[in-house]
Amino acid sequence: MDEDVLLARREGGVLTLTLNRPERRNALDLASWRALHAQLSAARDDDAVRAVVITGAGGAFCAGADLSGPREGHPLDRMRFINEIALMLHELPVPTIAHVDGVAVGAGWNLALGCDLVVATPTSRFSQIFAKRGLSLDFGGSWLLPRLVGIQQAKRLALLAEMIDAEEALRLGLVTWVVAPGEIGAFVDDLAARLVANAPVAVAQSKALLHENADRTLRDALASEARAQAVNFATEDAPEAFAAFRDKRDPTFTGRWAVT
Repeated sequence: MDEDVLLARREGGVLTLTLNRPERRNALDLASWRALHAQLSAARDDDAVRAVVITGAGGAFCAGADLSGPREGHPLDRMRFINEIALMLHELPVPTIAHVDGVAVGAGWNLALGCDLVVATPTSRFSQIFAKRGLSLDFGGSWLLPRLVGIQQAKRLALLAEMIDAEEALRLGLVTWVVAPGEIGAFVDDLAARLVANAPVAVAQSKALLHENADRTLRDALASEARAQAVNFATEDAPEAFAAFRDKRDPTFTGRWAVT
């Protein structure tokens, strides 16, 4: 059944989505894409979700799109649906973490790069495999790569389609941390808990600012920051943070609005 290809688990404010086709190294078939679309859509509309972790079952993250099965409809229609998922992930207001163990190639790597933070193991391997499959970059790779590594390295990764290891991915800025296989689960759990502990509206504003202002002028960025701070002061979280600082205690953030 469609839901079996993507496992969803909620603990506190953390939603963990596990790609679950280990026999195909979690390659994304139509059922997987549909399940991912449904789960990200639900997470976007659920205030109780404060962070999302995406990982894969069976020692692989994701081998990209599954090219072996039947494909329905026109290629452009299929890509429009997949593009909706890429945009949904990018625009999700809560922080997202890619927990990468094993291979992440093609759209699977771009799924990881579309997350805010990427945690890998020393045995993780990455490739923009498209050119070796007679395809061009998709799932946002043509937009993500130049912004993360610059145009020259982006061309190298896209045109050669070579496999790189976790150490090189870390050096290029395509991985945030590399953690030992036996420690990555606890590391990601702690990272997600730390993100959930922060003020949700403020986190959403900061994430949006970083995305929006990457290609804007300083004047535009400052105007956006001023608007975002005004939003933050309309919540209960900013006064709670000030009071907690004054009282020398940890704040409790709810994301509730102070004005209606």
